[in-house]
Amino acid sequence: MPVRDKTRPTRLLFVQTQAEMAGAQEISRILGAGLSRPGPAGEPACEVHHLFLYRKSPGCDDFPNVHFAATERPRSALDAARFLFRLVSLMRRIDADVVLPFQHYGNIVTAPLARLFGARRIVANHVSAPATISGPVRLIDKWLGLFGFYDVMTVNSHATWQDYMAYPPRYRNRIVYVPHGFSRKAPTLGKAAARRHFGIPADVTLLGTVARLHPLKRIDLAIGQLTRLPDLHLAIAGQGPDGERLRAIATELKVEDRVHFLGELHPDEIGNVLACLDIFVFPSAAETFGLAAVEAADAGVPVIATDMPVMREVLRVDGEDCAVFADVTDPAAFTRAIRTLTDDPATCERLSHLGRRLGALHSLDAMVDCYRDLIAGRALALPLRENSPAEAKDTPPVAEMPP
Repeated sequence: MPVRDKTRPTRLLFVQTQAEMAGAQEISRILGAGLSRPGPAGEPACEVHHLFLYRKSPGCDDFPNVHFAATERPRSALDAARFLFRLVSLMRRIDADVVLPFQHYGNIVTAPLARLFGARRIVANHVSAPATISGPVRLIDKWLGLFGFYDVMTVNSHATWQDYMAYPPRYRNRIVYVPHGFSRKAPTLGKAAARRHFGIPADVTLLGTVARLHPLKRIDLAIGQLTRLPDLHLAIAGQGPDGERLRAIATELKVEDRVHFLGELHPDEIGNVLACLDIFVFPSAAETFGLAAVEAADAGVPVIATDMPVMREVLRVDGEDCAVFADVTDPAAFTRAIRTLTDDPATCERLSHLGRRLGALHSLDAMVDCYRDLIAGRALALPLRENSPAEAKDTPPVAEMPP
């Protein structure tokens, strides 16, 4: 194990499974940027590195100090051996003081290595929806948590915290709720100019979404709405394994001329996408936070979201919903939600006004400061009360700052 230079800045290593621009990767990006600046009261900046298990797209190539253990997902035993060799080499060379793995594979693959190579703190982050995690991976994660491979585990919503309520106390007591923050997506173009930029007609009513193209995002349900609403168009920003199927569905339904696939975009471009839209649709089946929908609402775009607990939690301001919630699996209910907004400007205005207040509720600076304390060991996970989930559901553990 190398001897560390105690005079160097604290070296952080953020780990993600795949390199592509999606919600978890955006959180790494903005957290890393925040922690690489001096903190309150002159606390020194950290040296931040980003490690991806494999490179899926160019979306993260411009992250500072970025490393890739593989250029693509390993598909054979030989690929896996090469991947593991390079991953071990990279982690030894980076020699991080604190490792912050994200997503389920990031957690279970790199936490044991980080412990082996002497990282003084491992802050695992549960940002994967349970529906995306296989049984064996959940079991490995549980054992790693029980045996102390994670010093702290963060969750980003009350709903996510509930997913771990049935775990043993030895695991649960390491969990801390970190209120999610985000970086506001400001446009650089007006609506007409933004539509010209993306090749979208100026005079249409435009639905839109920003998402990784994955079956669980259920973007096919939004495409299907165009057969019921012939006056509407749909813009889709993102890339992923479901892209080819979604294009085939649009062609099969004969709506391909009204579906605009914008591809993967740099975070700086998302504000211009949102400027194009009349309505943001978010039919996802599984989320731990729903970052894209929160960003859209904060930008003043009326949002229609899947009616599930986590979305009702994060799209709410001072006791009021700042989105329309619908059973998007019911085509008629989804259509009614869309028509509620296309036919009622007053509702759109009310949602837009409420949504613009989300930035204060989900503060990026507060999230960065909380991670700064977790990294330094100043914030401890409060033990969960030994009571029923029904009694505890509204009181997740939060970061305790000692006096």
